[in-house]
Formats: sequence, structure tokens, C-alpha cells
Amino acid sequence: MIKKSILTIAFLSLAPVFGCHAEDIKELKQKNVAVQIETLLSPEIGGIKQFVKIKTDDSNKPVLLLLSGGPGNSMMNNDNSFTNILKERFTIVHWDQRDAGKTLKLNASPTKASVEQMENDTHQVILFVRKELKQEKIYLLGSSWGNVLGFHIVKKYPELLHSYFAVNPVVSQLESEKELLKILRNYFRENTLASKDLANVNIPFKTDEDLYFLRKWLFYKDGKEFALGNDFRNGFLAWSKTWSPVWNEVMNIDLPKTLKSVECPIYFFVGKNDIQTSTKITKDYFYGLKAPKKGLFQFENSGHQIHQDEPEKFQQTIIKTLDALKSEA
Repeated sequence: MIKKSILTIAFLSLAPVFGCHAEDIKELKQKNVAVQIETLLSPEIGGIKQFVKIKTDDSNKPVLLLLSGGPGNSMMNNDNSFTNILKERFTIVHWDQRDAGKTLKLNASPTKASVEQMENDTHQVILFVRKELKQEKIYLLGSSWGNVLGFHIVKKYPELLHSYFAVNPVVSQLESEKELLKILRNYFRENTLASKDLANVNIPFKTDEDLYFLRKWLFYKDGKEFALGNDFRNGFLAWSKTWSPVWNEVMNIDLPKTLKSVECPIYFFVGKNDIQTSTKITKDYFYGLKAPKKGLFQFENSGHQIHQDEPEKFQQTIIKTLDALKSEA
């Protein structure tokens, strides 16, 4: 099989680097020839340029688009640790959302971010990727906050998806935060400083410090001592200036009431030790959800970052679902 390598950093299209044009890719795709691509693109999405990274050794492989957690975070850097196995089966696509990662460095959002705006961005990114790689459907994966965007696609545009992977998903975040607060108050009941901070937390959140205190002691419980420092406080409150309005919108999401059935295969990945997005709430939602095919996988040694805590099992489980779907086709 002929392979043609393209390594590009481009805007809007696959720009030529080694004398190879985007038309060459289209022609090779039509001939079902494997095309190796490693490219960073910046199409206009939602009125600004947003970075999309495509990496594959064969562009005929199915597309897996990863929606990062956050909001305001990026999964693009150091992704090899949790995609090194997946890339054998998929074309891996990352997207730095508005006001995050490389997209933020290129251009800040001219308007305040909102859930609706970022849901629309997600749809546009998927349409762009489908067109760029000439594939009718993609596999979509949401991590934590990324599921806010992912479930919107599942609900509104299931015809675009082979299947959806909901990793540590936001399901009923208001109830999840209430459950987290109870856990932390009990865990730190002998800690005077923590007890004082947590006693002042209001849910629903009334100030940025409500969420800050909750995350401060959650992270400290998880062994992240930096959460007690001023740098973390200052960084978190700076993040809040952009994102607390969005997170307050997220607090209104209640999937058991608003999304009781889906029209594409869906797979839930939960960490046994995840208390940031409640594993119990996710399991209860899974059992009641109607879907053409569904699965739930619990990761015994994971908390809220399955792809970091158990990267090999994380990847193998995704591939397992892919093989199962193929065997049933």
C-alpha cells in the first residue's frame, strides 16, 4: 500500500509542505490509499479561529474526536500517554476549545463564553472534521466537562456518530456537588481550617469562592498539596472570571430529566473513586437510559481522570467496544 506523509501547520486547509497539496489528499482518499497526516489546523469556528489537531498513519481509519475537560483546559499536549494504543485503530483528533490552549493564545473569544455557544462550536468542529477527512460519521469522546458538549451532539445530531464515549461525565452536577460537599465535610471533620472553609460553601454557588473551597479540599484530599497555596487560589479565581458563569449553567444540567433516551451507541466510563462527578449518579443514569446499545465500565484504580490514572485500560476498553460493534455489524 502506498503511503504519503504530510506534516503541516496550516490555517483552514491542509497546506503544502513537501510539495503536496490538499487536492492530493482528496485524490488519494478517493482511491482508498492510506494517507499519513500530522497537522494542526485553525478553521474559523464560531467567529474565531480554533485549533484542531489531526494525527493518523492512515486517514481511512475511523475518526475519534476528543472533547477536553475543563472548561478552559486542553488535552492536546502530552496526549501520547493515553492515545498511543488508540492511534493504531483511529485517526485521533483534538480540539482546543475557545479560551483554552492554543486557541486562546491565537485569539481570545470576543464574547463571554456560554454553554450554548460552545455546543454550537462543537457541532461546527465535527462538520469541519468530517469534511476534511471525508468521513460521514465519527466516534466522539467527552471527558468530564467535555460531556456537556458531547451529550448535546448525542441529543441533537446522533446521525453524525458511530458511538459516544462518556468519560467521568457531567450528568446531574448540582446533585453531584451536593454529594461532594457532604463527603468532604465528613472527611475533614477533624481539620479546623477545612471545616471552616467548607461550612461557608453554598450550593447552588453564590460566589466564586464557593467552588474554589470545594475544589481546594477535593484536590488536597486527592494528595495535591499545591491546592493549599496562594498560587492555586489566584489561578482558580482568575479562571473563575471567565468560566464560573458557564459552570453555573452546567449546574442546571440534569440528564435523567432531559435526556432519557439516545439514538446512538453509548458507553460510560466511571472511576470507582470519582467524587467530582459522582459515579453513583452516573450509574443510576446509565441503568435508566434507553439506547440502541450501551455499556458501563468501572475503572477500579481511577478517580476523575481515567485517561491519566489507567491509560492502557482506558484505551483497550475503547477498542473493545469498537471490535464488539464490528462483530455485530
